[in-house]
Amino acid sequence: MSGGAQVMWDNAVTGYDFGAGHPMNPVRLALTMDLVEAFELDRRAPVVAARAAGESTLRLVHRESYIEAVRRASLDPENADESFGLGTTDDPAFAGMHEASALIAGQSVGAAEAVWRGTVQHAVNFAGGLHHAMPGSASGFCIYNDASLAIARLLELGAERVAYVDIDVHHGDGVESAFWNDPRVLTISLHEHPRVLFPGTGWPEETGGPDAPGSAVNVALPPGISDGGWLRALHAVVPELLEAFAPTVLVTQHGADTHIEDPLAHLAVTVDAQREAAMALHDWSHAHAQGRWVALGGGGYAVVDVVPRTWTHLVAVAAGAPIDPATEVPEEWRQRVYARTRASAPRRMTDGGKPVWRDWEETGYDPGDALDQAVLATRRAVFPSHGLLP
Repeated sequence: MSGGAQVMWDNAVTGYDFGAGHPMNPVRLALTMDLVEAFELDRRAPVVAARAAGESTLRLVHRESYIEAVRRASLDPENADESFGLGTTDDPAFAGMHEASALIAGQSVGAAEAVWRGTVQHAVNFAGGLHHAMPGSASGFCIYNDASLAIARLLELGAERVAYVDIDVHHGDGVESAFWNDPRVLTISLHEHPRVLFPGTGWPEETGGPDAPGSAVNVALPPGISDGGWLRALHAVVPELLEAFAPTVLVTQHGADTHIEDPLAHLAVTVDAQREAAMALHDWSHAHAQGRWVALGGGGYAVVDVVPRTWTHLVAVAAGAPIDPATEVPEEWRQRVYARTRASAPRRMTDGGKPVWRDWEETGYDPGDALDQAVLATRRAVFPSHGLLP
């Protein structure tokens, strides 16, 4: 394995555009790439464009009838078939939808191939992480499930075990569903409690199919938790499971919508904690997956203040050049932000937070704490399946 990292990017991914007023504004992708380049991270992690996912690749996860429905909607958006989740408020059809969605999927599949073949150890596709799409339908702003397709491609190439860790504020339901009964894939999702947030799934009792007990791990977080609780939950669940599962490859999804400023959810996490999570997942890829790490984007709807900084930190961590949070944002990028959006950009790569968390092993379980109750529910549900004590 050669080491190093690469960033998957094609300007055409910004064609994934549901239209004016939709939360999934593709400017968040363009601004992220601008910030990556402003920090010259493309010199540390070369930028590579993969081909769009073809029919045979898409069918690793998606049904032929659904792919055809996406193609039809892409050519004739006004007559999209809502029975496939297309043409809805969440997933309005648009011209070129199939091509843009397949291109994003192709970048994640290309990232997986590069990591598996040893071209690089780490590959990042921050345009990806569209984790809600189901085999036969669109859902939650997601047309093709690039995360599932990357995992399916890794299995096709010979990966024995793939671990998927999803830290988006929403449950990674599409990925969990795709591999629900596959013992080769461990899916771990930390998300706001399904009682209060889309998609309403991801309860701790959801633990995998009959042939894969304990393969689905869900941490349902109480609304309002901030950096310390969020990182406590991450560290209390993920590393022990990764050690027990011993994945061949680690795939992660880094939705930035856990942030306190995100308009679609109710957590209170900072960019600083999101950076800490990226660093931890990077370290765990080396500790438990021979350094093979595919990192994807995801949700995130504070498109100027939060998403570009969060994912630039992710790229920097993957590139082996983490950015000090106190670093000033390059002025050239701030000017680009204003030119594109007429919004004022943040001045530093930090929210001013200094994330600290209580280690589960050191402090134990606090029965009066809602976060600890959530963590313990998950540990009780799945840890015994992996030979671990709750």
